[in-house]
Amino acid sequence: MATTTAAQRREQARIEYDAFLRGCPTNQLLDRISDKWVSLVVSALATGPMRYSDLGRKLAGVSPKMLTQTLRSLERDGILTRTVTPSVPVRVDYELTPLGSNLACLLTVVKDWAETHFDEVHAARERYDTESESGQN
Repeated sequence: MATTTAAQRREQARIEYDAFLRGCPTNQLLDRISDKWVSLVVSALATGPMRYSDLGRKLAGVSPKMLTQTLRSLERDGILTRTVTPSVPVRVDYELTPLGSNLACLLTVVKDWAETHFDEVHAARERYDTESESGQN
């Protein structure tokens, strides 16, 4: 049986796109779309285009720096578009691309699941913490 080098294995992973392989480039994409702010931005834009300031208000707790970084990375990945309208002040709108709309279907379901099942998860955490504490005594 022939052995393969690490470089050959990475190249094969790129061809096959198997996210379970460490060198697969899809790991970077999974890392990006699993980010909390990415998920919330994409879910917010699923309802239609929004201005930067509207997104900032909708996403309570996001810093301007984090929102800007998230929007830039999503624009770079082809998930959303940024449209600048010259006015005073300048108007900047963000809108999902077809690729972003496809992703929004998935991320919105995950967001909805978290909102629906948080009480169950919270109860499970409390049970676990209580059992863990009593097991240490």
